[in-house]
Order: sequence, then structure tokens, then C-alpha cells
Amino acid sequence: MNVISVENLSFRYRRAREYSLKNVSFKVRQGELLGIIGPSGSGKSTLCLTLNGVIPNSIKGDFSGDVIVRDPETGEEYNTKETPVAKLSTLVGLVLQNPESQLFNMTVEEEIAFGLENLGFDRNEILRRLRWALEVTGLRGLEKEFPPNLSGGQQQRLAIAAVLAMEPAVLVLDEPTSQLDPVGRKEVLGLVSLLRKEHGITVVLVEHHTDYILRFADRVLVMAGGEIVLEGTPREIAEEAETLKRLGVKLPPSLEISHELRKRGMLKGPAITEEELLSGIGYPPG
Repeated sequence: MNVISVENLSFRYRRAREYSLKNVSFKVRQGELLGIIGPSGSGKSTLCLTLNGVIPNSIKGDFSGDVIVRDPETGEEYNTKETPVAKLSTLVGLVLQNPESQLFNMTVEEEIAFGLENLGFDRNEILRRLRWALEVTGLRGLEKEFPPNLSGGQQQRLAIAAVLAMEPAVLVLDEPTSQLDPVGRKEVLGLVSLLRKEHGITVVLVEHHTDYILRFADRVLVMAGGEIVLEGTPREIAEEAETLKRLGVKLPPSLEISHELRKRGMLKGPAITEEELLSGIGYPPG
């Protein structure tokens, strides 16, 4: 079942000359991890803002096409052009690059409960969701901490926890590790894997670290110039290494090396991981 359907979507910011999105169409399937990669300025962040209605409801511009969000529990469909962001945020949760831009309460538990309180949930339900969000994001024991005192990885996990407490059908993460050190990056991407595998949460992940996308995503979209230029499985996208390089997408080291060796006739397929590079895929053809 598709939980998000994007149909012929184009968008240009006010006073901008060029469109940030140009006739974009794709679907998000329930339970999948959909990875989105592409060079800087390709429209990835703008696309994320359209998935829960921030564009066009809060950020205005020239908008055409449709983004349809489906509630997997009821089957009801919502067009983002016609649905308040408050409603859409309970179906599609959005986490931005900089966690500090989303954190403004005095304690961890207040941050997680904030959205639920605004939507009028009763205390017992708020406490239930708070406990679950703390547990799943590994923040239990930090309930009384002042968010700015947390590490970068902890702050990003807190931003994710605040969104998860809304129990959305889809979690959209816009480059959640771009401002984190390797430890924080490992924490956040480990959480993404946990949410996907153990909790069955549908995830749309924009990530500049293509190694994670190619290793763990079910499908991958490649964007350039506001358009989707490639779509396929990680293996299919890895086969397009030359195109990715031309677009300015940074390849994982294993794929970079295997691509060069394949051009010399020394390998028979792209290596997404180091293990693949050193094992069967690394054997000469024939």
C-alpha cells in the first residue's frame, strides 16, 4: 500500500527564478525505507517540506501537482493542499538537518510531550507515548536534561523522539547526520535501522552519506536540478556509478574502487560494501 503519492509536483519559492521541484512523481510504500540522494541544491530538502504540507501551507510559492497522504489505519486520503499542517503532522513526521532548530523546551520530556499537549491528548496517553519515545530512542534517564546540554547525536534523537510521539505513519528525515560527528552519526543511523526493522515504521531518508542509503534502503531516488533522474533498488543505483559521479554524488569508497576496477575489466559488478569488494563480486570476470 502506498502511504504517500506525489504526482506531477512542481514548486518555485517566491521571488526565485528557477523551480526547486520540476514535475516530480513517486510513491512511498508502507513499511519501506526510501532513500533520497543527490548533489547540494537538487531539491531534496524542498521535497521533504512538501511531504507534510509545510509547502504549500506555511511556505508559499508557485505550487502545482499533488501530494496525497494516506492514513494506513483508516484508508482515508489527504491532499496536502487542502489539509492543515497540524493534521498532516500526525501522519507524516518531519525531522530537519539541525536539531537545535526544532528544540525549544526546557527539558527532554517537555520537548517530547509538547506536540501532544498542543493537540489535546489526555495525560495518560501523553505519558504512554512519552515513555515509548524515550525507550525507542535510547533517551530514558535523560528526561530532566536541558536539551542544549545534550550531545549532537542525543539532540537529533530527541528531535526524532518528539516526532515519533505523534505516532506518524511516515517519518521523513532530512539529512539528520549532516551536522554530527561520527559517533552521533552512528547513533542516529542506528536508530533509523531500529525503527525500520523492529517497529516497521515507514522512513523517507535524505542522506549525504550514500554508503548507508545503498546498504540499507529498499529503494533509492536520485535527484538533480529539481527532478528525479534515477529510481531503483540500491543495486540498480550502484550500477549507475558513472552517472552518480557526473551528477556530483559522493560515492562510498567501496563503490568508487569497484567502479574504477570494472572499467579495467577486473570486476564483474559494483561493490556496495567493503565485504562485497573483498568477496565474490571482487573476482575477475570469466
